[in-house]
Amino acid sequence: MTGKSGPLADIKVVEIASFIAGPYAGQLLADLGADVVKVEPPGKGDPFRAFAGQNYSPNFVGYNRNKRSIEADIRSEAGQEIVRGLVQRSDVLVENFRPGVMRRFGLDYPAMRRLRPQIIYCSVSGFGQDGPSAGRPVYDTVGQALGGLLSQLIDPEHPRIIGPAFTDGLAGLTAAYGILAAIHARDLSGVGQHVDVSMFASTIAFLSSEVARYYRTGELGGPRSRPSISQSYAFTCRDGRVITVHLSSPLKFWQAFVAAIDRPDLLDDPRFDTREGRIHNFEELHELLAPLFRTRDLDDWRRSFSAFDVPHAQVNTIQDVFLEPQARHLGLELRMKHPSEGEVVTVAPPVIFSDTPVANLSPPPSLGEHTREVLGELGFTLADPHESQKEGN
Repeated sequence: MTGKSGPLADIKVVEIASFIAGPYAGQLLADLGADVVKVEPPGKGDPFRAFAGQNYSPNFVGYNRNKRSIEADIRSEAGQEIVRGLVQRSDVLVENFRPGVMRRFGLDYPAMRRLRPQIIYCSVSGFGQDGPSAGRPVYDTVGQALGGLLSQLIDPEHPRIIGPAFTDGLAGLTAAYGILAAIHARDLSGVGQHVDVSMFASTIAFLSSEVARYYRTGELGGPRSRPSISQSYAFTCRDGRVITVHLSSPLKFWQAFVAAIDRPDLLDDPRFDTREGRIHNFEELHELLAPLFRTRDLDDWRRSFSAFDVPHAQVNTIQDVFLEPQARHLGLELRMKHPSEGEVVTVAPPVIFSDTPVANLSPPPSLGEHTREVLGELGFTLADPHESQKEGN
């Protein structure tokens, strides 16, 4: 593939993964310039493609930009031969099947290591490759629940699952981080290794402060624990928009906040005159202030808080995010043209490199868009849309 740039422009990746965690890891590497070939089941591809009833759903678009797609049935000998051909010329393989599946296809780490000792083989799973829970079916909510994250997010009196796929995203980020470390280690040793990433461990690792607090204080925490400790508030304004304030621990921000809302009496209120008091009486302070915020529009509050240098922000919708002047300055709204799917809008890579900038980003591929191209690079010829054979055989 030509035209790749970025700090990983010389790295080739084979992605045999679906839904979020594995594809997100692949996309993060692709965003850094790696040539990522996504191997998909013929005719249907990554199941995330069809989440909107078509073959190019927003769900798929979100995690698959800057890759090449080929159709190959890894359950067949022909498909397995294609994967072996890819691995022989690649640096990394990313897969997110349940443990044991790739072994059944003869594509597990020991087999790929024999084929190419330099390969970095990343397995992303729910619970890791072994242990009492390794074979369990896992999706994001299972990882959030068992990893402790949901206990910090949901109200036990009125439990509802909220927010995006945190655990999937954390596992994808962790996988990319592990792969980059393994690439560095290979540069030193000359050999690859198996990188075993679980959604379970990635989620628990994300909760470092909550874990430390429990073992130091015995407090289990909950959805209001972190906001009370960090003194983070959200209030609805007169115009129905929501503003947040994050005062953290410096006394100057509490004093500035009180001045901005014109409530100097709160400085002498024994419930709130210390940080410990404000944490202990967090709910009471929130309820006391909520009616006040409904007396002025959000923009009016923003001007007051800006004047007193109070950390604050309006709560943006996804649409609002890209209207932010800073988002425009950073070019975070990425618009690309796909030859058959038209304009694709997604999020630009968030890291800016001074010496190895990433350019020529491409939209997520249609199913099998690069099959002929990639197989040609491997020396295969395309017999039909779902089969291939090595030239001369």
